Amino acid sequence: MPAVILQKGGIGGLGMNITRRGAIGAGLASLVPGVAGAAQPQAGVQAPGFFRSKVGAFEITSISDGAAYRPLDGFIKNTPVDEVRKVLGEAFMAQDQVTIPFTSLVVNTGKKLVLLDSGNGDLGAPTTGSWMANFRAAGFDPANVDAVIISHFHGDHINGTRLKDGRAVFPNAEVLVSAPEWDFWMDDGKMAQAPEGMKGAFQNVRRVFGPMAKDVTRYDWGKEIVPGISAVAAPGHTPGHTVFAIQSGAAKFLMMSDLTNNTALFVRRPDWQAIVDMDGEQARQTRHRMLDVAASEKMQVAFYHAPFPATGHIARDGAGSYQLVPAMWQMPG
Repeated sequence: MPAVILQKGGIGGLGMNITRRGAIGAGLASLVPGVAGAAQPQAGVQAPGFFRSKVGAFEITSISDGAAYRPLDGFIKNTPVDEVRKVLGEAFMAQDQVTIPFTSLVVNTGKKLVLLDSGNGDLGAPTTGSWMANFRAAGFDPANVDAVIISHFHGDHINGTRLKDGRAVFPNAEVLVSAPEWDFWMDDGKMAQAPEGMKGAFQNVRRVFGPMAKDVTRYDWGKEIVPGISAVAAPGHTPGHTVFAIQSGAAKFLMMSDLTNNTALFVRRPDWQAIVDMDGEQARQTRHRMLDVAASEKMQVAFYHAPFPATGHIARDGAGSYQLVPAMWQMPG
């Protein structure tokens, strides 16, 4: 194909005829390391991580807290590691580790500002800890949060509620927790009987909730916690693990919490069992039940551990398998 002249007679009378081919070449040259003119340093950071969805009259904002990485060996208890690598490769993910993103939700009902899980705070991996910056970038102030609803008591969900210096982050918020989760983790007998590797988790629960224990509200499964948000039983990951059904008018949304720890693995292969699930078989059954509900009702879902913005729809993908179809960008309103 012959070169196409973009500017007849040159630029500014300098006699420089720029062709489309030349322009493309010049553009590519500016991207090549070491080429003169590439003076701006690389940023090394992402843009603020928040994403809006509308559910009826409610506005839901996903807030990213970065991601952490775990060794692949031993993470899936009932599947050979080579098969896990294969599925990760099919999803274009690193095959030597498991990537675990963190995304909580802020639900603005028009009357209340409600937070579903609070992130890692300042106690997570070095690749986390961006939650508060993203929360503020989304236009929120922690003093304006009316309620913090906790799905379960693992540190990446509760440590944002109280930082390591003991400071409570949401001074005006009611804190609501699952009654079965509270009964398990606050039981001194269960802490004494726990394996050594779990004792730190029990101690962390007491660090977060101990100073405000008398003010913590315990909710029951199958009931509306705040107007428009109901608690749905989803045990297995922990004894009191909860997912949340959000409804405004006819619109429905399901926050899946830790139904999976990596959607590329456990949505596509829901029978796989993760080492982080306290009761792997119960978690497997719960995962199948909730994925089937989401697919059947075609409701929008969110996961705490899915690639940001961690929301979309569940589609069936063969017998007993599913896929997360990411939500498209939308203008709230």
